[in-house]
Amino acid sequence: MFTRSLPLVIGCALAAMTLTATAPAAGKTPFKITVQLDWVAEPEHGGFYQAAARGYFREEGLDVTLIPGGPGAQVMPSVATGKADIAQADNVGTLRQQAEGLPFVQFAAVFQDDPAGILVHADSPVKKFEDLQGKTIIARPEWAFLTFLQKKYGLKTNTVAQNFSVAAFLGNKEALQQGYYIAEPYHITKAGGKMPRFLSTWDAGFRTYAVLITNKKFAREHPAELRAFTRAYIHGWRDYLEGDPQAAHGAMKKANANNTDEFMMFSRKMIVDERLVTGRDKDGGPDKIGRLDPARFMTLIKQLEDLGLLPKGKVTAASTMTTEFLPK
Repeated sequence: MFTRSLPLVIGCALAAMTLTATAPAAGKTPFKITVQLDWVAEPEHGGFYQAAARGYFREEGLDVTLIPGGPGAQVMPSVATGKADIAQADNVGTLRQQAEGLPFVQFAAVFQDDPAGILVHADSPVKKFEDLQGKTIIARPEWAFLTFLQKKYGLKTNTVAQNFSVAAFLGNKEALQQGYYIAEPYHITKAGGKMPRFLSTWDAGFRTYAVLITNKKFAREHPAELRAFTRAYIHGWRDYLEGDPQAAHGAMKKANANNTDEFMMFSRKMIVDERLVTGRDKDGGPDKIGRLDPARFMTLIKQLEDLGLLPKGKVTAASTMTTEFLPK
């Protein structure tokens, strides 16, 4: 499930763009891992691209290929069929597929809070979630957050299907639109709009991760390689957030011609300022990068069951996620 919009013009050749981090000659053949991304190469993938460009995957004896996604990317089918070994995915969407029996395991966090939410015009009278009563929201019809809001706040809202553009939002000062906190605000301001406000999932108590997933068979057969991958990935995120991001940005510009230095620095700043990777809770910080909390999974599963979006008792934290491959 995708929760983003593209800029007003889409100009990428998505399928052909890959980045390979080749392994060094150390008397051992590097282990090849293919990663399917959920979206075109952008700063939300900073950990991957920094780890690849700075050689962190290579240092772990891995040869990692990154395959950018986009609208309609076959993220979960790629992992289910073994076409990709690892993918970046939506926490909720993955839980729902796991409930259907697909053999995934969620093994690391990308974002401690998925940066999807509702974009609101700067001058809109909508200030809080209760103000959404009776409003029309441009969004993906299957977006679980809308169902959550409707139940929690007793809302009745209308939904207009999103088409991966901010044009409708810009053209209507009353518009409300599902968006990605680290991307759409930039495109809106570049198109002449004011910086929008954002009603976030986390402020409503809907705490979902963006996650890394793999096939259970791959995890069972290659635990050492999966631990090595996760170490390098976490190293990449920390370096990207705390150090010079230009290695990743250069690689992402090659993978996605729509990237500009201005956009990537804007998006990175949004990630840093909102502590999306390091965590917004009191225990947040660099040591939180990649971490998954079973208690949060239990809470989310219960919320989705109560909303009728997961069959009761079908999945548990233990059956859907693991911390086995995270650094000790």
